[in-house]
Amino acid sequence: MPLSPTAASSPGGLAARLAGTPEQWLTRVCVAVPALALILFFGYPLLTIFWQSFVQWDGTLGLDNYAAIPSTPGLVTAGVNSLSISLSTTLVCILLGFPIAYALERSRIRFKSWVRLSLLLPLLAPSLVQGLGLLFLLGRNGLLYQWTGIEQNIYGYWGLLLSDVFYALPQAIMIIQAALRNADARYYDAATVMGASPRQQFFHITLPNCKFGLLSAAFVVFTITITDFGNAAVIAGDYRVLATEIFSQVSGQQNFGMGSVVGIILLLPALLSVYIERVASQKQFGGSSESRIPLRPAPARWRDALLGLVTHATALAIWAIIAVVVFASFVKLWPYNMSLTLANFHVDIASGYQPIWTTLYVSVAAALIGIVLLFLLAYGVRNLRGRLAKAIYLMAVLPVGVPGLVLGLSYIFTFNDPLYPLHWLYGSALLIALCNFYHYHTQGFLTMATGMRMVPQALEEAAACLGGKVRHVMGDAILPVIAPTVLAVFFFLFMRSMVTLSAVIFLVTPQLNVAAVSVMHLNEAGFVSQAAAFSTIIILVVAAAMLMMRALVYYFRPNLSPEAA
Repeated sequence: MPLSPTAASSPGGLAARLAGTPEQWLTRVCVAVPALALILFFGYPLLTIFWQSFVQWDGTLGLDNYAAIPSTPGLVTAGVNSLSISLSTTLVCILLGFPIAYALERSRIRFKSWVRLSLLLPLLAPSLVQGLGLLFLLGRNGLLYQWTGIEQNIYGYWGLLLSDVFYALPQAIMIIQAALRNADARYYDAATVMGASPRQQFFHITLPNCKFGLLSAAFVVFTITITDFGNAAVIAGDYRVLATEIFSQVSGQQNFGMGSVVGIILLLPALLSVYIERVASQKQFGGSSESRIPLRPAPARWRDALLGLVTHATALAIWAIIAVVVFASFVKLWPYNMSLTLANFHVDIASGYQPIWTTLYVSVAAALIGIVLLFLLAYGVRNLRGRLAKAIYLMAVLPVGVPGLVLGLSYIFTFNDPLYPLHWLYGSALLIALCNFYHYHTQGFLTMATGMRMVPQALEEAAACLGGKVRHVMGDAILPVIAPTVLAVFFFLFMRSMVTLSAVIFLVTPQLNVAAVSVMHLNEAGFVSQAAAFSTIIILVVAAAMLMMRALVYYFRPNLSPEAA
């Protein structure tokens, strides 16, 4: 018996209609499969690292690893250094990121598109490229020394601070921009009528309205910095941080128990900062009004000149760091023979180009697995209600608080165990792909869930009332609307898998390597030009993927206008 329009359109009527039908079973399957995968590839591995932290040298359980923290050489120093560099980077990124975001949203500076393109560059390369570029520019054999004879030591705190700032700054700017973009022009018009000066409007309207955006940006930068391994591995020198300490304990000293303890130490501030960032993000964007009037900045000569100077200088610095890496890839022997050559791209060491092909395969696999599981999960959670839906949602967003190093280390403990049913995955490219996917699971899930909410409920109900089965509703109502989101998530996972380092550093082997790790190894071996060549290839591949993503998303954008309906 068909449902009445009123019953079909109400949430209760829809829930009753789903009961005992194929739709209900589809919802259960869509939730169960990704949830099981989350348990197998995220939940259980994370539990193993907690368990391993209690395993002592002789295989017994105890608290000796935790008790040894104060007496472990360098561990306390690494913890203090990590907090110091992370707090410093956060402070610089907020103080520099706010005026740049303000210039892009609230000023009339010229060449804004060029600045936005510049901010994308650090996202196209592994994090260690920032450190590599600074070495080419400011190192003992860098361009500054060759041009001026001024010698300085870029290794250590200041070099790591600069590289972390340029790596994290674009993400801080994007978050602050989103906060500034929510402004309502009516508030400023009312303040102007009441005689408030621009300075008073800035301190009493602008700053209070974007305070949660600033807080969110601060905790994102802090999390990125304290968990980053790439820049620290390249430019930190003797300045030890927790990320490099984990690598030293596990790979250098084979002390897995202490490595697990360091991982947990690194995990706690990351989880705390992610939680605070989530709360700040909800407060910032929860109260925005759909009827707001966008603010159009008025011309202000001195303001725009000052903001333009800061913004374009930062953009030039970003371009210089990336450009010098690309330039170094064509140099015959940096810095002794600066003649140009293509020989660096004929890599005959470190397995040649095999790491590039492996990275491509891993990235495509991570993206394909990701869009299937994330689509199923987003669709299933959308049709769930009650505590189960909240529990699944919490589990889906939890990976964002786990640093890549900790996740990679947990994969060693889990999949290297012969008793684990999925032990056969250890040492395979598929396991690296799964690690990359779950490293960025939260961002992909939130994007997919947002796209799923854009599907009009009435469109699904109309397709069902016309006699369409589940496959027809899925193919005719849901997929056409969510296709751009699926493409965006695919390319996001692909691009992040191409450049990630920390999540896979423990999973590579002499027979199975990836491009970002090869860059690190080539740099450590002194083959800096070949490292730059590998970095250039990665940048070109990721840039091409970004352009392809934009073209496909634009092509498949949904048309839900009345005429199309």
